Amino acid sequence: MSVRRKRSQEIAGTNSSNLSRAATWAGVRAGDSVEVSGTRMRSAKWEFVAHVRNVATGDEWIDVVGGRSGDRMLRSFPPDRVFAPAPKQKKGVQRSSLADAPQLPLG
Repeated sequence: MSVRRKRSQEIAGTNSSNLSRAATWAGVRAGDSVEVSGTRMRSAKWEFVAHVRNVATGDEWIDVVGGRSGDRMLRSFPPDRVFAPAPKQKKGVQRSSLADAPQLPLG
């Protein structure tokens, strides 16, 4: 890693020692299907990878993998954009994100 990159990461507070990763979050585990709002990808499918928290800054995000059919992109989203998969709902019905309404563990 170059000195310049390391320095910029320290300034931004993203030094890897500041990151806390968890393979479970809000009742989902690594590999579980989730939905992500606001991606502009109609048929995208996403799998939960990890909940990540920067302990230095308090920032947090959710890492997911997936995308359109056949894609395996790793993306990060704010927790309020990540939802449990649900059957088709009527138009105009509001759902809560996993950050607001965690799933109950099933066993």
